[in-house]
Amino acid sequence: MNERDLVKDVILEVFNKCGYTDAVQMVQRDFDFISSEIEKKSGILVSGTTIKRLSLGDFSRLPQVATLNAIASYFDHKTWQDLKISRSALIQPEIEIPAPITRERGSRFFRNKPVYFTAAILVIIVIFGFYLFRSRPGSISNVEKAAFSCQRSTRNDMPNTVIFNYDVDHVNADSFFIQQSWDKNRRKRIYKHTHTLTDIYYEPGYHIAKLIANDSIIKTIDVHIPTDRWFFYAIDNVANYIPEYIHTDKYVNNGILGLSAQQVKENNIDITKDKLYQYAYFPSDMTVRSNNFRLKTKIRMNEVRNSLCPYITIELFCQGYFIVMKTTNKGCANQAYLLLNQEIKGNETDLTAVTFDVNQWTDVEIASTNNMVHIYINNKEVFSGPCFEPVKYISGFAFISNGLCEVDNVALTGLDGKIVYNNEF
Repeated sequence: MNERDLVKDVILEVFNKCGYTDAVQMVQRDFDFISSEIEKKSGILVSGTTIKRLSLGDFSRLPQVATLNAIASYFDHKTWQDLKISRSALIQPEIEIPAPITRERGSRFFRNKPVYFTAAILVIIVIFGFYLFRSRPGSISNVEKAAFSCQRSTRNDMPNTVIFNYDVDHVNADSFFIQQSWDKNRRKRIYKHTHTLTDIYYEPGYHIAKLIANDSIIKTIDVHIPTDRWFFYAIDNVANYIPEYIHTDKYVNNGILGLSAQQVKENNIDITKDKLYQYAYFPSDMTVRSNNFRLKTKIRMNEVRNSLCPYITIELFCQGYFIVMKTTNKGCANQAYLLLNQEIKGNETDLTAVTFDVNQWTDVEIASTNNMVHIYINNKEVFSGPCFEPVKYISGFAFISNGLCEVDNVALTGLDGKIVYNNEF
C-alpha cells in the first residue's frame, strides 16, 4: 500500500465509523455529513466534494496538508505524519528499479557511476519540492493573531441582524470568509483591513459562526438567537430556502397549539406548494443538558396538500448538533429517520417501530439518560441507542412537518426537574 492508497482507505474507515458501509450508495448529503463530522473533530473544513473524490481515489497527487491533518484528527492524531507513523507497517515505499548499466560511449562519470548521478537528481528534486511546498498557494499561517466576535442588534426579533467584528490583517491566507452556521450557502467573503460584517439570521436557534481562511476554520463563536415564544414559519422543501414567517396571535384553540390552513393563507403563503411548516421554541436561558432530559408530547398533523407520505419531525437543538426523530405512516417507513450519534435512515434500517398514523393523536416521549436515548410511542419503548457523547445544553426544540401539526401538550424537562418548557395549552 502506498500513501495514496492509505488516504483512500482512511476515508473509507471514517465512513464505516459513521455507519456507511457502501460508499457507492452514498449521495452528496452523506458526503456533506462526513464533512461536518471531520470538522467537529478537527476544526478544519474539508468539503463533501473533496471527501467524495478522495474516497474514490480520484486524485493524482496528495491533498493539501490541512486536509490530511483534518482526516488524521478524526482518529485523534495531531498530524497526518503521526497517523502515517502509526500505520507505517501498512505503507510500502515505491521503489524505482534503476535501469541496467550499459557500455555505450559517453562520459566516464555517467557511464561508470550511475548511482551518484541518480542520487544527485533526487537531491535536486527534493530541494525543489521543498521550496515549492513552502510557497504553494493555499498555505495558512499566523492564525493565532485572528480576532472574531459578534453582537445581536435585537434581543429576540426575527429576522435578526448580527454584527460580526473580526481582524485577519496579520493572518497569511489567500481568502477569508464568515459562515453563519453549518450551511455553506450562508458564507460571506471578507477582506483584510476591513473589520465589520453585518449579516442577517432568518431563523432562530443556536448557531455556530465560523471564521474561515481558505478552506480551514480558524475561529468559531456561538450565536444564540432565542424567541422566548412560539415562532412559526414555512419553507420550500428544497435547498437554499428563505423562511416565510407566519404571523398570528391566535395559535391556541380549544386547548390545542396549531395553525389552520386559513391562517397560513392569510400570510400570503401558497399552501399548494411542497413546504415544511415549523413550530419552534427557543428560550433565552439554557438549563437542561443533552445527556439527561425528557421530552413528552401528544401530536398529530393535518394535511394541507395531498401527500403520499405525510410526516412529523421532532427536533431538539443542542449547542453544535441536533437530536432528530422523523416519523411517518408505517407504509412509508423507509422515509423515517433518526439523528443520534449518527444518522439512522429508514431505507437502510428497519425503523417501522418508530412510525405511526401521523393523522391520529399519538403520545411520543424522547428521553436521554447518560447519553442513551429511549423513544416511546403510546408509552411503549420502540427504540433505544447511544447519542452524541459531548454533553451540550439543549437550546430549543421544534415540530416540523409537511402538513400543519397540532400539539395537545408538550413538556421538556431535565431528569433533575429543571424545566425548559411545560404547557398543556
